[in-house]
Amino acid sequence: MSPTHAMNNASSSSASASAGASSSSSSSSSSSASASAQPPQNTPQNTHYPDGLDGDPFGTGGHRDAAHYLHHASGHDNDDDNDDSDILRDDPLRDDLAEPLSFKRKQKQGLLSQPARLLSALTGGAGASPYSNSSSSSYRPTGSGSGSTRLEGLAPADGLHTNSKDGVPLDWYVEGPGRRVGYEDLTAIDWIFEYTKERQRLRVLHSSAAGLLGYLQRLLDASQVWVILVLTGLAVGALAAAIDVTTDWLGDLKFGFCSTTDGGAFYLSKSFCCFGYDEHAMCGGWRSWSAALGITSPGGKWFIEYFFYLVLAILFALSASALVREYAIYAKHSGIPEIKTVLGGFIIRRFLGVWTLITKSLGLVLAVASGMWLGKEGPLVHVACCCANLFTKLFPNINNNEARKREVLSAAAASGISVAFGSPIGGVLFSLEQLSYYFPDKTMWQSFVCAMTAAVMLQAFDPFRSGKLVLYQVTYTSSWHGFELVPFVMLGILGGIYGGLFIKANMKVAQWKKSTTWLPGPVVQVVVVALLTALVNYPNNYMRAQSSELVSNLFSECSMLLDDQFGLCKTGAASAGTIVLLVFAAVLGFFLAAITFGLQIPAGIILPSMAIGALTGRATGIIMEIWQLNHPGFIAFRTCEPDIPCITPGTYAIIGAAAALAGVTRMTVSIVVIMFELTGALTYVLPIMVAVMMAKWVGDAFSRRGIYESWIHFNEYPFLDNSEEMQIPDIPASQIMTRIEDLVVLTATGHTIASLTAILDAHPYRGFPVVSDPRDAILLGYISRAELAYNLHTSTQPPRSLPPETEAFFAHQPLADPNTTLDLRPWMDQTPLTLPSRSRLHLAVSYFQKLGLRYVLFSDRGVLQGLLTKKDVWYVLNGAEETRRTGTGGGGGDGTDAPGLNGGVETGITREDGDGEQAGLLRGSVLDDLVSPGADTASIL
Repeated sequence: MSPTHAMNNASSSSASASAGASSSSSSSSSSSASASAQPPQNTPQNTHYPDGLDGDPFGTGGHRDAAHYLHHASGHDNDDDNDDSDILRDDPLRDDLAEPLSFKRKQKQGLLSQPARLLSALTGGAGASPYSNSSSSSYRPTGSGSGSTRLEGLAPADGLHTNSKDGVPLDWYVEGPGRRVGYEDLTAIDWIFEYTKERQRLRVLHSSAAGLLGYLQRLLDASQVWVILVLTGLAVGALAAAIDVTTDWLGDLKFGFCSTTDGGAFYLSKSFCCFGYDEHAMCGGWRSWSAALGITSPGGKWFIEYFFYLVLAILFALSASALVREYAIYAKHSGIPEIKTVLGGFIIRRFLGVWTLITKSLGLVLAVASGMWLGKEGPLVHVACCCANLFTKLFPNINNNEARKREVLSAAAASGISVAFGSPIGGVLFSLEQLSYYFPDKTMWQSFVCAMTAAVMLQAFDPFRSGKLVLYQVTYTSSWHGFELVPFVMLGILGGIYGGLFIKANMKVAQWKKSTTWLPGPVVQVVVVALLTALVNYPNNYMRAQSSELVSNLFSECSMLLDDQFGLCKTGAASAGTIVLLVFAAVLGFFLAAITFGLQIPAGIILPSMAIGALTGRATGIIMEIWQLNHPGFIAFRTCEPDIPCITPGTYAIIGAAAALAGVTRMTVSIVVIMFELTGALTYVLPIMVAVMMAKWVGDAFSRRGIYESWIHFNEYPFLDNSEEMQIPDIPASQIMTRIEDLVVLTATGHTIASLTAILDAHPYRGFPVVSDPRDAILLGYISRAELAYNLHTSTQPPRSLPPETEAFFAHQPLADPNTTLDLRPWMDQTPLTLPSRSRLHLAVSYFQKLGLRYVLFSDRGVLQGLLTKKDVWYVLNGAEETRRTGTGGGGGDGTDAPGLNGGVETGITREDGDGEQAGLLRGSVLDDLVSPGADTASIL
């Protein structure tokens, strides 16, 4: 028989079948029965994300061909293997063991009791750990101890078990826990494998070292995470202080400069130049551009200052966009949607790299200084995660474990919010509520330490010379009254309406830009929006100022405000003009923020939302204050004390800001805590909670998704929120899965290196199920494309240099010569997680959400029935309007049409210099850049 046979030429007609074979592996214990009587494995296997083409976050993997192939054995059947009477003849437990078999726990070995074992564990040599990322290209599938494990634990065997039956070596140890190559770009990690690898590493560490030296080794190992977190906190605090100071200086530079006549310097902002003056109007060191040019006429002054404001705003925005475009495309936007996806187990190379950190920091300064309606709070989370990723490279134990790295990134994200709002506890809750996919108890403690360190560092720098962590920290001296709950509820409703409308408007703009071909490039778009924003901002006094300065004044009490630069404390008839300008600024800010968020510059949405909510809240507070002053005898105002201000408009501003923020992000607890830490007023926690609750309810009436989830959905990132309440169809998983007839399946035997290479060339799928034979289709395992391609490549290279006609197999072949054959079992997931095909879809979705799986195989009594991928589930849960995307060919292409990282740029496999990046290990035509599995020290993120 030919090694390749057409199994069923039926094409897939259902939407769910279009992604079937391009699933990724998720290692776990198997529930499938195996006809080959392999020893049960209790540890995960090597896996790789097989969802489609490189550059495609979902790995659509191209359309299914009309014919699908099943590969099985040809002419290499072993009659002895079919002898049911001697099925246990290869069981090593039937032979004489070196020592009696015992289930008692063994005593811990001394430090020097097994020097070879200790040396292997410390040096990371071959066999130091079955889960080690290191593996020589000259790996011998059988006959060597590199893939073996002891029955007593996960420690490697010191040599090959010499017991044999009829002169045939036993194969018990070769079928070990598996190996993997490094993750490719835009693929998902294997959570179970990573955590199992970490548990085994700790077992080796604890069992191989004893005494004082062993205690010190364990102490140093446990302290690595804390060193990373403390360094991250220090770096984030210092960067935040530098960004705050530089942003203020560049923002003030649009209006004037600090002269040297009064002891000042050009590099000082207006607040530092006029430090010590209660009113900035009395400051002689600060000179406006009109004064510097000697223009005295009112019209001339207004024109010149308007001109400088426009030119510098456009220059700053252009510089920020050019930086992002030329040096780090991933520095655009806020970065929070991508961080949520990365923390959910997705690999985005260079997203947390050094160039991204530098570009994000510089671009954020320029973008905020341009006066556009954007903020720096969200991007600071991205900056914090970049810092943490940089410091993890100092410790390979954490850097080489993707699951542990994501715990560190979750903790680092808290420090970003901590320095953005001066709210360490709020930062921890923000990471828990909004960002983290997996947040164990230890991560909360780590987040707290990192956030606290960053806040302490920022406090030490004191960038505003006010003793406050952020510019808009305020303290309220008055309390609220019961009748004010009505306007607070109204503000909550307005915040929810704002959030729902903003998300819809922002998504419409993004879709329009994506579908319109005649629009100019991203840099020109930024310049146009910056010009429009500057033209609109300058005439309105409230829109002209920097967002942080505006919010600070809107939050303040008139009794505590020494310099009313914005005229917020006017009384009498002048208050009407203030209300109109506040509402007008809020409406214009809504539209400007909707077209700004999504441009290719570092831009957050948190501060603009707070500013819009604060403008609305301050206007509402002024209205309430005028009403109370004009009608003090109204029944609702009888609780007001005489001669004491009854209404504090600043409190309405902060409640409006909280409501708007809740409406656009759909966060709840973290917003309340952040606002409490901003005000320090415990009495206002209840009104803030009421407003946030109403904003959340009203916003959910528009859509269940917040702004970050909407952008994840728009970019088609493969993110399944494990806490999201999704509408899951009550149907069997068999209606969604890709059936075996539509899968490309490999059989256990009957392959050569050449035939397997031809299969990889013919089919772009990320992985292939392995069955016993075409007739029975007993599920044996799953091998991903990366591991298969790596082995086929390295086996033909020195020192093995196997010819293309070399036999390759996935099942135990006791008579096979390990030097002249290719055993692929150590690289195959021999224990894939399986479910019966009649299982409900809700159960399968729970597996993907709670375990972070990438695929599930379905089998009935051990017979393969089908496969379900994370991508399939994503399409089902995100609505029937979604259409499957197909690639062009078997993994080639430039990746520009790949979903997930689009938006008008070369995405998916984008290189930061704009020329396109080869993603992963196996993207060359000749595989010249292939690295060994042990060389997984390159920057994956």
